[in-house]
Amino acid sequence: MDDSIQLQGRRPLKTRGRAWAQALAAALARRRVAPNAISVASIAFAALAGAAFVAWPHAVGWQQPVLLVAAAAGIQLRLICNLLDGMVAVEGGLRSPTGDLYNEVPDRISDSLILIGLGYGLAAWARPLPWSADLGWAAALTAMLTAYIRALGAGLGLPGCFHGPMAKPHRMALLTAAALASAALVAFTWTPWILWGALALIVAGSLITCARRLAAIAAFLRART
Repeated sequence: MDDSIQLQGRRPLKTRGRAWAQALAAALARRRVAPNAISVASIAFAALAGAAFVAWPHAVGWQQPVLLVAAAAGIQLRLICNLLDGMVAVEGGLRSPTGDLYNEVPDRISDSLILIGLGYGLAAWARPLPWSADLGWAAALTAMLTAYIRALGAGLGLPGCFHGPMAKPHRMALLTAAALASAALVAFTWTPWILWGALALIVAGSLITCARRLAAIAAFLRART
């Protein structure tokens, strides 16, 4: 079986084994912090990232790199919430009957806030990049499609199918790197193209991801019959 297909239906993350993640999850579990609340907090951090991307073209001077770093931080904090909610629920023994809903819906909202926010931010640049807003929407829709196909596979009996190259961690890693690179190179007029290119890669990579996941589902269904 492919390494990206997990029998337990959880995304394979090396970060779960890190000491800091286990310590933080244990601390939250001891305080009885609800995993669903952690999932909702991820939306707030995604909104921070999206707002920073929208505000970035309107800022001046030192504010621009600060906003880009804030966007990168919001993305990473969103991912930490996505990591911890599952750890607190499973390892911490605080599962909720509605946990599956909170595990999925906030992720879809978070992706859209970040990707669409970046698209509109690039569209508001002094020299707007072509199709920026459309590209943001396309990135959000294709990201949602990858999640839909994964859920479809699960509904058909296939264990969690997390094929890349643009699964959620990959998308967010690319955007974080692009935001930090843009912050470091903010003085150059071509800097917005870094973020534009990241959106374009997310769209293209998500389409490949969809094709790979559909192929895995098809192979599973053929093998089952």
